[in-house]
Amino acid sequence: MSRSSGVRVRILGAGRAGSSLAKALRETGEFTVELWGREVSVAHAADNVDFLFLAVPDDVISNLASAISPSPNTVVAHMAGSLTLSVLSPHTRKASLHPLAMLSDTTIGALRLRSGITFAIDGDDAIEKVVASLGGKSIRIAPQDRPRYHAAAAIAANHTVGLLGQVERLAATLTLTLSDFLSLVQNALDDASTLGPRRALTGPAARGDWTTLARHLEALPENERSSYRAGVGLLLALAFGPERESREKEFTTFEEVRVASEVAES
Repeated sequence: MSRSSGVRVRILGAGRAGSSLAKALRETGEFTVELWGREVSVAHAADNVDFLFLAVPDDVISNLASAISPSPNTVVAHMAGSLTLSVLSPHTRKASLHPLAMLSDTTIGALRLRSGITFAIDGDDAIEKVVASLGGKSIRIAPQDRPRYHAAAAIAANHTVGLLGQVERLAATLTLTLSDFLSLVQNALDDASTLGPRRALTGPAARGDWTTLARHLEALPENERSSYRAGVGLLLALAFGPERESREKEFTTFEEVRVASEVAES
């Protein structure tokens, strides 16, 4: 795609994903972009454009695609990580484009879309040219693998934010803030990136230090313990691999014996 090509793009959905994509594509200078919101009739949305992106919630993509009259020369693409191309029936030229980026708002999202990130794609080869124009890397995910791929993406983004939410809640009980712990979070990300998660792992779970883990659980509010236990399970899987189950039993047994001992003493 050259800068003079004037590739015509229409995006349905003016939320964070659609608005970020629209801004990013415009900033390349290679695309003429229309961003449509809910108020527009979609029956002829595929007319007179090269690409039509459906940047809407996953559960409405199929019905929306069915409501759009097919256009033989238009690539119709969704932005859902877990869905296959089957939701884009009855269109002939189908594709998917899922960015491995958190699109928090339009400005940040557009910057991230043009920062050399990875895009999971499928379908019509023309979608690879869109990724190239954004300066990204494209990977093709087989249909049967998309739910597992999207689960990994959700863990990387959403679960990380959820863990930071737990840190923030516990920090507040100590008159600290999340920002006091962010340098530690950055250390962990840097080490995992450089060394790999296994070599980067430190702390009591990696050492099999059941006493410290039990002390943590005792100190936590009741409603935070299940999340902490789930986290310990992930750490044991990383640290001990095939031995994870036996290590988890060790920890569980240690806790049960400790609790029984404390009850007897009381």
